[in-house]
Amino acid sequence: MSELKYTEEEVAKIKDRILETLEMVIDPELGIDIVNLGLVYEIRFEQDGRTEIDMTLTTMGCPLADLLTDQIHDVMKEVPEVTNVEVKLVWYPAWSVDKMSRYARIALGIR
Repeated sequence: MSELKYTEEEVAKIKDRILETLEMVIDPELGIDIVNLGLVYEIRFEQDGRTEIDMTLTTMGCPLADLLTDQIHDVMKEVPEVTNVEVKLVWYPAWSVDKMSRYARIALGIR
């Protein structure tokens, strides 16, 4: 077994930074970042820097999947601990307006 490069606390901080960095990825149709839209479901960060991001889209036929995935790969270069990124599109649980942050709902005029 390989030795641990990061403590649990360091991994938690790296995951927080990954999440903050993902706020730079803006859904071009809505003008809100994917984190506040509630599209990012899970982040898995491994000791060797491999990172998996589970995310969904607002609709299954959303044409922005490739664009958003490309943007995620671009912004992850800002997190030095991340060596490789895999974006996994998941459809469960289904996305709904309830997953949006208060900020996103206000910005889009949704109560």
